[in-house]
Amino acid sequence: MSIKKYNPTSAGRRISSVDGFEDITAKKPVKSLVFGKRSQGGRNNRGVITVRHQGGGVKQSYRFVDYNRDKFDIPGVVTTIEYDPNRNARIALVVYKDGEKRYIVAPQELKVGMEVISSLTKDIKAAVGNAMPLAKIPQGAFIYNVELKPGTGGKIGRSAGNSVQLIAVEGDYAALRLPSGEMRQVSKDCLATMGSVSNPDFMNIRFGKAGRMRYRGIRPTVRGKAMNPVDHPHGGGEARNPIGLKFPKTPWGGKHALGVPSRKPNKYSNHLIITRRKK
Repeated sequence: MSIKKYNPTSAGRRISSVDGFEDITAKKPVKSLVFGKRSQGGRNNRGVITVRHQGGGVKQSYRFVDYNRDKFDIPGVVTTIEYDPNRNARIALVVYKDGEKRYIVAPQELKVGMEVISSLTKDIKAAVGNAMPLAKIPQGAFIYNVELKPGTGGKIGRSAGNSVQLIAVEGDYAALRLPSGEMRQVSKDCLATMGSVSNPDFMNIRFGKAGRMRYRGIRPTVRGKAMNPVDHPHGGGEARNPIGLKFPKTPWGGKHALGVPSRKPNKYSNHLIITRRKK
């Protein structure tokens, strides 16, 4: 993909940039793989806001994406590379030999007409877009859409430009280096897809103005210091006062905030982490 900039006809457009979309080959998705998506506005089933700063935005349809890659030993041909409003990566439409169609998260270098396959038992080629267990992948290879538990579908390495490196396979586990820098173990029977996720330049897009963030369903964020004491623990005072507490707090006052680790100290997967992520 490329990033496009326009002439600075306004202050917002001067600093903004947009996606080039040159890699997109189809404008409309397959109807059988799409269903309507209702905006929740960050509210739960009681109508209470549980996630702040969400709401509005352009109406979107959801595309069914095959994270499981459980269509084993049947080759499929990539027919289109498409835009998906629900993610920053591209998706690819794969038509299998038995006629079934599925969307997958598209890797870089995947082109229309290329063949992809998924297998648990066969020794298939370690080519871009092919899915296989970690035990069968060459060490040092870059992969994405990695399962945390066998059969549960890919959970790691799905965002634009991301990839996970397979370091080693020893015993029942494979050691992975994640995009965050964390080194962790995963069962060697977990499926992963060869390659790196498409659309790596997404991180370089500048949205430029608040209006474009509203299109994306992101509402304004107000600093706690700018509020009144009734609205936030950091509120009150005159002008640019410091927070004035022993430690920064969440809006509800119960927990530490601003740079404090939020991971549970007794998390079930602690024993699988070799090296924690870079802080």
